[in-house]
Amino acid sequence: QVQLVESGGDLVQPGGSLRLSCAASGFRFSSYTMAWYRQAPGKQREWVASITNIGDTNYAVAVKGRFTISRDNAKNTVYLQMNSLKPEDTAVYYCYRPIIWGQGTRVTVSS
Repeated sequence: QVQLVESGGDLVQPGGSLRLSCAASGFRFSSYTMAWYRQAPGKQREWVASITNIGDTNYAVAVKGRFTISRDNAKNTVYLQMNSLKPEDTAVYYCYRPIIWGQGTRVTVSS
């Protein structure tokens, strides 16, 4: 069964950091581009970052320079390191592999 399970979401103060993890199973993880998306309250889901199977990365303008996507193929896991967090980063963050979504992990940035 193909599955993506996110973890690491939390309440954090502005300027703080979090690292999200997404554990994959049921498919050949190392062959796939993986991505993170997020959905803020009342807004559409939006793409955040992607990493190809060979490690090339791309970022949304809103997070470039603050977030880093990475992967560990030996652990079948993709990460999202989030630094300098802002209140507007508050959202449910989802891991994605075509056409599979995880259940999401909630990040709240608030003082």
